[in-house]
Amino acid sequence: MFSVYCKGHHQAKEAQLCTQCKAIRDYTIKRLHNCPLIERKPTCANCLIHCYNKDMQNKVRIIMRYSGPRILLRHPLLTLYHFLDSRIKPQAMKKQKTPPKQHLKERTDGNIL
Repeated sequence: MFSVYCKGHHQAKEAQLCTQCKAIRDYTIKRLHNCPLIERKPTCANCLIHCYNKDMQNKVRIIMRYSGPRILLRHPLLTLYHFLDSRIKPQAMKKQKTPPKQHLKERTDGNIL
């Protein structure tokens, strides 16, 4: 997606990204690695948790709108996978139960547990 956008807007070569597009790509990769829903991840548009800040969210949206139709011809299988992923419904995250606080108990011999 990024290479299609960068080539179309910044005249970058196929294998290289400009510094701006590279920074956006690195940001998205970092956010995906920290995603709590990574095992059953819906597409970001369908996600309940919005990881990106508003500025980056808008930049990625622009890149996706430009690259989406163009990627269909270049990578039809990836487009199909993305379409199938977009059908995944987001699941509410289960609240993790925190263990009850352990109070210090005094043993009969006077030591604290």
